[in-house]
Amino acid sequence: MSINNISSALNAYQTALNRIGAKMPVQEQASVSPSGFQDMVRDSISKAVELGKTSEATAIQGIQGKADIQDVVLAVSNAEMALETVVAVRDTAIKAYQTIINMSI
Repeated sequence: MSINNISSALNAYQTALNRIGAKMPVQEQASVSPSGFQDMVRDSISKAVELGKTSEATAIQGIQGKADIQDVVLAVSNAEMALETVVAVRDTAIKAYQTIINMSI
C-alpha cells in the first residue's frame, strides 16, 4: 500500500470521525526513523482504543435516542476496522518473528 493510499484513507477516516464529533489528527507522512515503527504501533493501538471509546459513547447516545443510527453504525464500524488492523499487524509481526527464529544459520 502506498503512502498516497494511506493518506487518502486517513483523510476519509478523519472526515467520518468529524461527522460523529471525534477528533483524530491526520498524519501527512509515515516516519522512517528506527524508533518510528515502535511509535507507529503505539499510536495505532492508542487510536484503536480511542475509536473504541468513541464507538461506545456513540452507541450509548444511540440507545438514549440522542444519536442517529448512521452515526452509531459508522462509529462501531470504524472501531472494528481499527481493531482488525491492529490484530493483523500483530499477527504479521509474530509470523515474521517466528520465521526469523526458524531460520538456519
